[in-house]
Amino acid sequence: MGLRSPFLLVCLFVVGAMASCDGGGSRSPSPALVPGVTEKEILIGSSLALEGHAGYLGRQTLHGALSYINHVNREGGVHGRTIRLIAYDDGYDPPRCVANTQKLIVGDNVFSLFCYVGTPTTVKILPLVQEARIPLVGMFTGANALREPLQRYIINVRASYYQETRAAVRYMVEDLGIRKVAVFYQYDAYGFDGLRGTEIALRDYGLAPVARGTFIRGTLDVEEGLEKIMNSFAEAVVMIGTYDPCAKFIRLSRTSGFNPIFHNVSFVGADELARKLGEDGDGVIVSQVVPPPELQENGGVLRGTVEYAELLKEYYPLDEPNFVGLEGFINAKVLVEGLKRAGGDLDREKFIEAVESIRDYDLGIANTLSFGPEDHQGLDRVYFTQIRDGRLVLMPVRGEAEKGD
Repeated sequence: MGLRSPFLLVCLFVVGAMASCDGGGSRSPSPALVPGVTEKEILIGSSLALEGHAGYLGRQTLHGALSYINHVNREGGVHGRTIRLIAYDDGYDPPRCVANTQKLIVGDNVFSLFCYVGTPTTVKILPLVQEARIPLVGMFTGANALREPLQRYIINVRASYYQETRAAVRYMVEDLGIRKVAVFYQYDAYGFDGLRGTEIALRDYGLAPVARGTFIRGTLDVEEGLEKIMNSFAEAVVMIGTYDPCAKFIRLSRTSGFNPIFHNVSFVGADELARKLGEDGDGVIVSQVVPPPELQENGGVLRGTVEYAELLKEYYPLDEPNFVGLEGFINAKVLVEGLKRAGGDLDREKFIEAVESIRDYDLGIANTLSFGPEDHQGLDRVYFTQIRDGRLVLMPVRGEAEKGD
């Protein structure tokens, strides 16, 4: 219940607040009649899970992003315009996401789409994005379909699932000497992408998954997949799912005396996974695409994570800093930097060109961000964390992927 009150306040803010603060009839339209842009406001839209089995991921992404957007608005906005975000709940359901996106583009006439959550939902709206020529910025998914081939209006911030699974397999094979790796995955576009990335990485070592276990999105039916993997005597399991089914898989596995290395990709929602597992979580590995919010480097706390924690506390005091929220916060910083560089005479094409001009942008996370006309993914670093005593601890594992790696 702790999240529900601020969540209701978020809904009131993102859907209704500021909508009438300068009556629609009194606003002067942008000279170019750019969708979602007036002299005083930039309207952006998001479809993401705010309730249901992936609700934690959507809420924390949104809270992290709005923490920075609210701060920017309080400081005067971007070139005199405040940013208003409309967010619709899609429950991590692809048809609802498509309907929400159509409403955002046609009904709400937003300037840009922002902070979508999930592979099966996001890949379904790609035809709409291309048809409308509308920017889609900062998705909480590492799907390869959003990266190859490069698409002009798709701006990825995080590293890909291929990079995460490649780093995980490298650690298992080279550092731990493991040869028997299984894959447990959600039976949809998200799971297929993680499975494919793992297969490609294993192939580099002359290996293939010893077993493949699946579950259906939105269910906790993990038993059949677990049995297949247990029967393979796998030494490690790469897991591509969300926190509830992955937590159940791990608990049942441990109860059955089956204790391989468990590795989850970042979309699982590491903090919620650790909370749900409790003492059963010790030793579980989760790869991340942003640093731990409390990470210290060279003897000092990272400036960007401190900024996130402070603004989150100000706007969402019931939330604790977490990986998902930090990623949303970083997405918002990229959005705002692109808007700043695009200038006061804003349109969608200028915005895309502005994002492409970002080079070695310091986010305060000891990992700079860069884009280019042929590179629409800003970050490439992969971190490894392990659950110890209910906390996620950074592991000293080689996990950084270079551009073009």
